[in-house]
Amino acid sequence: MDLSNSPIKTIDEYIESSQADVRESLHAIREVIAEEAPQAKETIKYQMPTFVLNGNLVHFAAFKGHIGFYPTPSAIEAFKNELTQYITSKGAIQFPKDRALPLSLIRRMVQFRVKENTGQR
Repeated sequence: MDLSNSPIKTIDEYIESSQADVRESLHAIREVIAEEAPQAKETIKYQMPTFVLNGNLVHFAAFKGHIGFYPTPSAIEAFKNELTQYITSKGAIQFPKDRALPLSLIRRMVQFRVKENTGQR
């Protein structure tokens, strides 16, 4: 992705400026988030697509060999047993580009974050 020309302002711009081999995956992640958090606002933060609902809900981004998904440390902890096959850090998960996205897992993490950010937990 080339961010050098001008700052990306929308998720549409971000996806369209990404490499062709990840656009479908980025669209799929966005769709899952929008379905589970229809009231969330789309924006760009930290040069990444971000959904905001009473604060940051989740971020995602394309990188050379993976797609990063950022559901906050609490979600990483809550789903740690299902994340053992992925590289994770305190608040991030790396989904390799050469493997199918775990959309069901992403969906459940977004549901978790919606409950967390709306005080339903």
